[in-house]
Amino acid sequence: MTLTRILGRSGIEISALGLGCWAIGGPFWSGQTALGWGQVDDAESIRAVQRALQLGVTFFDTANVYGAGHSERVLARALAGQRSKVVIATKFNAVFDETTRQVTGSDSSPEGIRKACEASLWRLGTDYIDLYQFHDNGFPPEKAQPVRGTLEELVKEGKIRAYGWSTDVPKSAEFFAQGEKCTSIQLQLNVFESNPEVLAICEKYDLAAINRGPLAMGLLTGKYTEETKPSADDVRGEKSPDWMEYFKNGRPNPEFLKQRDAVRDILTSGGRTVAQGALAWLWALSPITIPIPGFRAVAQVEENCRAMEFGPLDAAQMQEIDSILGR
Repeated sequence: MTLTRILGRSGIEISALGLGCWAIGGPFWSGQTALGWGQVDDAESIRAVQRALQLGVTFFDTANVYGAGHSERVLARALAGQRSKVVIATKFNAVFDETTRQVTGSDSSPEGIRKACEASLWRLGTDYIDLYQFHDNGFPPEKAQPVRGTLEELVKEGKIRAYGWSTDVPKSAEFFAQGEKCTSIQLQLNVFESNPEVLAICEKYDLAAINRGPLAMGLLTGKYTEETKPSADDVRGEKSPDWMEYFKNGRPNPEFLKQRDAVRDILTSGGRTVAQGALAWLWALSPITIPIPGFRAVAQVEENCRAMEFGPLDAAQMQEIDSILGR
């Protein structure tokens, strides 16, 4: 039986596990800085999305900038003929060149948001977006009124059903929560980072907490060692952006590997893999959490979907993890 969640105040029911579609966009860049996850096989990506559908996943999260539009295009191909069965989330703010796959700037003006929305609708092959998310973590909340207002207008026009903000800033989350059709906040959340302030705001305002980085960019799969070396066109590689914390100088951050190994036995209880345990931790943390692990292959999707069969960790396991990690 597939675990389900309600997408915040929207009332939309979705699978408790979503798929994060950043990785299937393939390489893209900001100057020399890699922002993608390396090379992809579009045919395998499509098979993986379709396998997720077979296994009960109904929620798919992407962004216009992933692969400079490529992720949205691939997702559209994978979901062709299935639109009524799925809930699609995408994001806006980045401006990019689809040909060179270079990010060239950002645009959160009302005109820029509308232009981005139309472009995403076209790439996704749909006439509405279920969840449209502001993709600027650090944008000043005191300047976000025009952004929120434009999103409210897009709901009224039927272009989008609801909206949210991908941010780890509590004041930003609280500002968007005042909007009638705001229904979610996308926040960094995993075994390593519990993000209590933003999660509390989501719970206070009945917003879905969509969890980006639920597997800490691969570190919570259990497959990475200190010797793992992502490729040069991978966001985790040597040309990674400044905000990258899970990987340093193109290698996994040893501090996080130590934490993972310290709680490995709990995460793998009951026959789970490390990844399945990390997802189980998120579901146990709150009834509003919706992890969206990334993927590039069918096997990854199958492993992550099986986590729904195990369900959440129990209260004692959650307390033990907090104790081990000193929280």
